[in-house]
Amino acid sequence: MDRIVKFRRAIGLAATALSLAGCTSMSPGAAPVGDPGFGFALWPPGRADNAMLETRHAGKNPRNANCIGENLSPELAWARAPTGTRSFVILMDDQAGQVGLGVNHWVAYGIGPEAKGLPEGAAVAAPAGFIAGKNTVGTPYLGPCPPRGNAPQHYVYTLIATSLEPGALPPGLDKAAVLEALKGGKTLGAASVVLRFNH
Repeated sequence: MDRIVKFRRAIGLAATALSLAGCTSMSPGAAPVGDPGFGFALWPPGRADNAMLETRHAGKNPRNANCIGENLSPELAWARAPTGTRSFVILMDDQAGQVGLGVNHWVAYGIGPEAKGLPEGAAVAAPAGFIAGKNTVGTPYLGPCPPRGNAPQHYVYTLIATSLEPGALPPGLDKAAVLEALKGGKTLGAASVVLRFNH
């Protein structure tokens, strides 16, 4: 008799757990895929952190055989920016680029505080909705161009919330100049996500 009671209790507990799990996964207002649901967060909608980019997101440069794509920046979204945010900065970096010396692919700033993300291709769109900086190769944006046959390369997208007004910085600044301008307590928080690419 004790075994039957214990078995029934175990079945009941399992059913309750499954029911709760179902409610949690289907609850209205659940965070979108990629959003952890708490804290200042940056994510590529519909993808998980460390997801692979498609070929269209790779860089485009006829003089570089490793730039095989359409140079489209991925869609990005963010939420829960720190109180007092007046503008955002976006950086995209490949720390393994240039055989370990690193490559900065994208510098964008002056993104208004009301923004909740950028659509696919925003880095090369006009009007951009932000002030374009200058990356390692001197252009506003260049998608991934890793050596063919390498393991997937990691591209870190960093979103910085700042206290600067959207038009505070002039166009054409490189990463070092932007970071220098943010010193002295002008950064309020940061979020990042990693996306990968190889071919």
